[in-house]
Amino acid sequence: MSYGQQGGPQSQWDPWTPQSQQPWNGGETNAPDWAALAEASEARARRRRLLFIGGGALATLAIGTAVAMAVVSANGDPEGSGKPSSLPASADIPSGTGTAEPSFEPTSAPPPLDPKDFVSSKSKDTAPIGPNILFPGTQLTMGSTVYKKGPTADTKSCATAAKGTLAKVLTDNDCTRLMRVTYTKGGVAVTVGVAVFDTEAQAVKAKKDADTKSIVASLAGDGVKAFCNSAVCRSTTNSYGRYAYFTIAGFTSGKDVTTKDTAVFTTGDDLGEFTFRQIRRRGEAQASAAANG
Repeated sequence: MSYGQQGGPQSQWDPWTPQSQQPWNGGETNAPDWAALAEASEARARRRRLLFIGGGALATLAIGTAVAMAVVSANGDPEGSGKPSSLPASADIPSGTGTAEPSFEPTSAPPPLDPKDFVSSKSKDTAPIGPNILFPGTQLTMGSTVYKKGPTADTKSCATAAKGTLAKVLTDNDCTRLMRVTYTKGGVAVTVGVAVFDTEAQAVKAKKDADTKSIVASLAGDGVKAFCNSAVCRSTTNSYGRYAYFTIAGFTSGKDVTTKDTAVFTTGDDLGEFTFRQIRRRGEAQASAAANG
């Protein structure tokens, strides 16, 4: 029996490799291969240097990421809630276009002119006026009713065209002019009297001073029979601006007017309404001319 060598190839012993077997040769240890050991040691050193370089790069990257996360956490909500706790001032935020939005001074349209102002005083109410200007044409249509225009009159002596207490009322309030016109329909006639004053206050006071006996004198002629000279008639009093206007309506037959005679009341109301509209239109025309001038 031989004891010098075991069968099969000899194993290489690497002191750096776990569980490697040192070869036995009859109980005597062979001398190590120092060149091979030095080469292996140098290879392992190179690997360690590469690991250190790679690890340093990873550590640098990790540190940079940590710094970035710290910056984000310092400037905003670390949970990404969309509610930053600190924003730059508005002056530091760049605009989209780099140009300021145009600004305009606030403007307001002038208030519209009041038509009544132009018929409330002699100084503003300067347009021509007369009975045929205020009551133009030969007839008047109110709704479906047509009234035929009769005689007209114009005087600066207001008291001469008034009856009852109206003469004193017009004189006391300095009436400067009294224009009259008569309209008829069937057997009903109405006279409208428009008294002119210098101011609205005078016209308002004249209206206030008038009573049930303040009556404008009816105007006959041009085919219109005398009416309301002795019979009971229906009268009205009103004012607008510097004008006070009165109506007297009755039957051309001389019959007294009663509360049942609705045609007489309607005729007086229609002519009173038309007179108001004409005075107001006069103010509107002058206000429009002043605004466009």
